[in-house]
Amino acid sequence: MFESVSLIVGLEIGTSKVCCVVSEVMADGALNVIGVGQSKSRGVRKGEIVDPTPTEEDMRNAIAEAEQMADVEIESVYLGVSGGHIRGFNNRGVHSVVSEDREITAEDVQDVIKNAKAINLPIENTIVHTIRQHFLVDGQAGIQNPIGMLGAKVEVDVHVIHGVHNRLQNPIRTFKGLQLDVEAIAFNGLAAAMAVLSNEHKELGSLVIDIGAGTTDYVVYSNGIVKHSGVLAIGGDHVSNDLAVGLKVSLARAEKLKLEFGSAIVGSADCGRTISLKNDLGLPDKTVNLEHLRRIMSVRIEEIFQLIEQDLDRAGLLDYLRAGVFICGGCARTTDISKLAEDVFRLPVYVGKTNAISGLKSALDQPEFATAIGLVKFGSLQQKQKSARTSISSGFFQAVGSLFRRA
Repeated sequence: MFESVSLIVGLEIGTSKVCCVVSEVMADGALNVIGVGQSKSRGVRKGEIVDPTPTEEDMRNAIAEAEQMADVEIESVYLGVSGGHIRGFNNRGVHSVVSEDREITAEDVQDVIKNAKAINLPIENTIVHTIRQHFLVDGQAGIQNPIGMLGAKVEVDVHVIHGVHNRLQNPIRTFKGLQLDVEAIAFNGLAAAMAVLSNEHKELGSLVIDIGAGTTDYVVYSNGIVKHSGVLAIGGDHVSNDLAVGLKVSLARAEKLKLEFGSAIVGSADCGRTISLKNDLGLPDKTVNLEHLRRIMSVRIEEIFQLIEQDLDRAGLLDYLRAGVFICGGCARTTDISKLAEDVFRLPVYVGKTNAISGLKSALDQPEFATAIGLVKFGSLQQKQKSARTSISSGFFQAVGSLFRRA
């Protein structure tokens, strides 16, 4: 059995499923997925918990399955969050350098980042992420690390992701009912982007769209940094609901039709084709028009893409997506979804696959696992940053100690 300190666990509480991914941290810092657990999600709507009791049980089942596969005992997780209340925007912090020689110190950097965080959010909201983009020194842009430079004014651009505090606390509180710890929370869209994008994709400019059952999360990277993020409270469940209404069938039958016969594009060969449905309740059998089914799906999925395209157009970001669009989440399995997205965005579109991580190929190649795997990568980055801060602190105290010993 692996030591708990060598494990990183990501947990996504989705609208249709709870997914747990366990990764071993190798000696060189690389990640190796050794366990995956899934459970049907029953107490979640539009990415948020509405009934904690079944959700807690579903989380327990997913974790138990991952523990059994990996032969480990899970003690803590990095928890994904989503929901229509989550927002992202860019902000700039400004700080005047007061030292006589005008040399920018680590304290100046801390102060300017603190100023960038001091934003007027609604009182009920809290910050999930403050993602550093780049610094400016006396108006000079694109600076990665200003420490040691000379300047009278240092500025920093950040991307802030925030949400309603109580709604973010609900999944944490529910999870802690399992007597396990939450290391940190992360926005699902950011986690998905971390899973499917390479450094080159981030530099060239990419849009990641994670279409789940209840929400669609999206993140834009350009020049290696997060430029934009958003959430739509629309997902695969809305497609199923549209089919149930439009085809006059039950929601369960609509979901089955979507998975078996669905497509994001209406083809010329679909015209006139029908699907015969057997009725289990003794009622007459029903016939469904395939063209009608696929047109209903196409309209709803196209709406999701159009809403994102309009948002990015307002932000002036469409011209920066040189690597294209990457789709993940359960809906990424929909036939011809990439073709429809290409029509809307007028860019190359790919079904996202995880990169820079090894392990269970059955999980790594599945678009619905991208968020949970991304949470593992997020956790790895958090632990590396924590270790770096600890080593800097210990190095300082060792240096001070050696001075006293020499004295």
